[in-house]
Amino acid sequence: MTGSPPAPHHLDAVPDALLAGRAADGDTAAFETLARRHGPVMRAAARRLTGSLADADDVVQEALMRAWRQIDTLREPAAVRGWLLRITGSRSIDHLRRRRFHTDVDSVEETLDAGMAGRPASPDPESSAVSGSRIEALKRALAALPEEQRRCWVLKEFNDQSYEDIAQTLNISTASVRGRLARARVTLAREMEEWR
Repeated sequence: MTGSPPAPHHLDAVPDALLAGRAADGDTAAFETLARRHGPVMRAAARRLTGSLADADDVVQEALMRAWRQIDTLREPAAVRGWLLRITGSRSIDHLRRRRFHTDVDSVEETLDAGMAGRPASPDPESSAVSGSRIEALKRALAALPEEQRRCWVLKEFNDQSYEDIAQTLNISTASVRGRLARARVTLAREMEEWR
């Protein structure tokens, strides 16, 4: 039948913890289900960090290959999503380092623009202009942050990672994450004061 939706995979309803356990035992179909289930959020996270869809696709492919090789080391199978996102974040940062390219505001701009696109249209041109100016001010403020603070801020605010996850991703202590986030928040609050 032409035009009918694809049949659901027999593992689509299986919980993550069970899939991760089966994948650790070498079940490729279970791992493919995890990849299909979490791939879109991994791609979005990689895109936010790399600023490029093409780079994000490369990063997700690398992250999935690493995850497949290391899935038997996963201590908490129910937390496979967070584990995959940590690998994706780490691979994204490694990708940026290899390119000698540092995370810039373009990835944040795309996220901000996409976030604003999901909101209801402003009722008048003045509101639209104010909203656009606010986004531009945030982009400038983020661009002015030191790279290590910006990375922590993006991982926390856009990827919704915990302090521990950020520390693992960036290979720093949780105390360093807290300090960098605190300094970034103070700077951003000061820079964005007129927009409150």
